[in-house]
Amino acid sequence: LLSVHRQMSIEDFTIYGGAFGNKQDSAFRNLEGALLSSPSPLVLPAVSWPASNAVIGALQDQLETSPLYMDAETLGQLRLNSSSPALLVFRLPYGTGSDLMSAKEILSGNDEVIGQVLSIMKTQSVPYLAIYTALQPSQVRASGHPLSLEVGAGGGRSLLQARASHKEREQERERKRKVKEKAGNTCILLWATGLSVSILRGGRWDDHDLTPSTFGEGVTPKLHGSMCDQTKARLVLNYEDVLGHRNFKLIFAMSQRHYSVSARRWFTMDQVELEYDGTKATFNGSRSIYAPAEYSYRCDAVSSFRWPSLFPRSAKDPANQWRVSFEDFQIQGFNVSGQDFSYASDCAGFFTPGIWMGLMSSLLMVLVLTYGLHMIMQLRTMDRFDDPKGPAISVPLTE
Repeated sequence: LLSVHRQMSIEDFTIYGGAFGNKQDSAFRNLEGALLSSPSPLVLPAVSWPASNAVIGALQDQLETSPLYMDAETLGQLRLNSSSPALLVFRLPYGTGSDLMSAKEILSGNDEVIGQVLSIMKTQSVPYLAIYTALQPSQVRASGHPLSLEVGAGGGRSLLQARASHKEREQERERKRKVKEKAGNTCILLWATGLSVSILRGGRWDDHDLTPSTFGEGVTPKLHGSMCDQTKARLVLNYEDVLGHRNFKLIFAMSQRHYSVSARRWFTMDQVELEYDGTKATFNGSRSIYAPAEYSYRCDAVSSFRWPSLFPRSAKDPANQWRVSFEDFQIQGFNVSGQDFSYASDCAGFFTPGIWMGLMSSLLMVLVLTYGLHMIMQLRTMDRFDDPKGPAISVPLTE
């Protein structure tokens, strides 16, 4: 469920959301109730202006289905099936641009529509994800990075413009990449003791070891297609004749950004891609592979099947037919100086399985020692002894 407002900023929730003790006058009662009842709510205070226009296209690509534009009355006549995904788009508000309605009245009316939609979804008893966003901010702040108003105009044209600007940025990055390659600068470092891929054929996994072709003695890997800049890094390893595929590429796509919560920049391994004969298999690694931007990332084992940290992008992605495994893996895509890695951020937590085994064994031994000391302290010596020189004890048989 995607509810799209024309203009909205985080300040609107402060001004019209009863943040000053007047909760009874809040314009977001249904929205607040949905957030409180949701098991996993997420609030993003600010998003990129062009990105908000491309959210429909992104969801369409992710769900692999066309969006359905509707209102609350139309939704009541629709019967949804939990087995097939659907992208339902509700454009808000009704009556935008009318000088007769205040901003609070418009927001309150939209909140009523959201309440009706959520009530209908509850009656249909199907799982859903609801997103409430806007095409552009209602309050534009002064910024050192000006935004084009054409990108925020809404509709299909804005999406095409956003994609065109993305293409221009990619072309600029390509030019930067060529300059760096000519200059011979090192901007990405990679190390592993083992790189292997496997494909499922006929019910069995066929393995191929890429290590000799990458780190073998006297081997110079082919890196054409690689690029790097301040925010994106892409390492492309080109191979030939891998598991029957004449052209084969192993691609590491990374990005870095600033997170205000931690007040520092972090880089993530967004994707690990396998390209072969015009087909692309994509693994998502951003959930597990990340580190501070000035550090390198290291892990003893990175794989997609055993304690996986790489996951297929979707259930229909060709990556479901592949396995990748990296041993003693270390990579750095940003802030590279020289030929040495920066300080490594290890994937292992403080309490590794070995540490837990040692702690549990030590605890068991302490418990056994404590029990033994307790039993020794309970021993009591006899206060009467049999004297062999004294009179014998006689016990009459009659008794």
